[in-house]
Amino acid sequence: MKIVSRNEELLRDALTCIPQSSSRTSLSSCNKLIRFEDISAAAFKIQCGVQKTPCMYSRLSKQYGMDIYLKKEFLQYTGSVKERGVLYLLTSLPQDQQRKGVIVALDSNFSMAVAYHASELHIPVFVIMSTSTSPARVKMCREYGAMVISYGTTAKDSQTHARRLAQENGYLYLEEEDSAVYLAGLGTVGLEVYEQVPKLDAVIFPAGGHCGLLAGSAAALKHLNPRISIIGVESESFPVLQQSLKAGHPTEDQACNNHNFYGDVSGLCFGSNSLQLTGKLVDKVVSVREEDILVSMLRLLECERATVDAEGAIGLAALVAGKLPELKGKRVAIVICSGNLELHLLQQCIARALTLDNRVCRFSLVLSDCPGDISKLLEILAREEARVLDIKQERTFVTSELFTVEVTCTVETRDKIHTAQLRNALLERYPMAVWTER
Repeated sequence: MKIVSRNEELLRDALTCIPQSSSRTSLSSCNKLIRFEDISAAAFKIQCGVQKTPCMYSRLSKQYGMDIYLKKEFLQYTGSVKERGVLYLLTSLPQDQQRKGVIVALDSNFSMAVAYHASELHIPVFVIMSTSTSPARVKMCREYGAMVISYGTTAKDSQTHARRLAQENGYLYLEEEDSAVYLAGLGTVGLEVYEQVPKLDAVIFPAGGHCGLLAGSAAALKHLNPRISIIGVESESFPVLQQSLKAGHPTEDQACNNHNFYGDVSGLCFGSNSLQLTGKLVDKVVSVREEDILVSMLRLLECERATVDAEGAIGLAALVAGKLPELKGKRVAIVICSGNLELHLLQQCIARALTLDNRVCRFSLVLSDCPGDISKLLEILAREEARVLDIKQERTFVTSELFTVEVTCTVETRDKIHTAQLRNALLERYPMAVWTER
């Protein structure tokens, strides 16, 4: 993509007036020009309300052959970068609207940020959640200070009810969109990264449907240094941004679902403004597999002690997948934007990631049901320094000879090489051993 120096012209061309539906209350009916000065003003206004998160050199740098700096936005109070846009949005509301209050629907990082910052600003805030929302998330939202109302069995039911309450009571119905104010708030991430890491070559952001962080930060970074490469990363399962850029307008990916693992990564493209900014200012958009995201989550947990969700890990996943070989030897910042993963999902994700990373494996073999045979197997595992996680014996439902036992072992190894060594040692002693594929 050709990079030009007249960044404000690019932004002026990219941002067009988008009429809002008359069926809902909105901030404005038209978005103004997003200038670099607007992002700077947003940074000044929100500096006391959000964390200036660290952008630290990562221990992963040596493993991937480049200088990696992680912008740890998951350290915000609600665990998400969305706080930046939300706080600037709320502080920009007219005082009479602040007195009336705001209302949001859905269980999302955006809603959590609204709940917290509206309460901190003493703005009445209502959150409508479906009855299927996790009790832990409902409790958290209430602890932030919001009035939470459970309504309907689907997200659409909650949104419809929220709009109706907004019309009846004068609340401002908020949903994540690409208004100039919201994008300016998110764009402050770009300002901080540029200030914290000198001589940057590239910055990697999560993309997907909600590409406001990518668009707003690209506007700031390209203004400061047009030579910095801006890269967006989205899931192969939901290539909403790439499809929308190709079509020239926001599209809805029919494959999208509401599984909690993906969070905002699988959201629909929410506006033409951020899409057009992305098309003009972003140098590259790549997609990664779910497996790469899981391994990325594991890398961040082990090397950075960072517990993040799919949206937070997706930027690093592009390096895990080898999608950006041109960055070898360069200085790269990755925005880790979110850390809101439910506990039951965290356990599943780490267990699956260990298997994908060839660190946990399973095999089955048939032994004679005689004293000492199991101990001989365990001796081999001990000699090869494999840690036994689970061992099961089946004597009844076996198809082999009488007086035999089918043994299934789950073991932990150091890495792929160690797994291969263990496999060879077992096949040498037990040629009929069967390994369970990933």
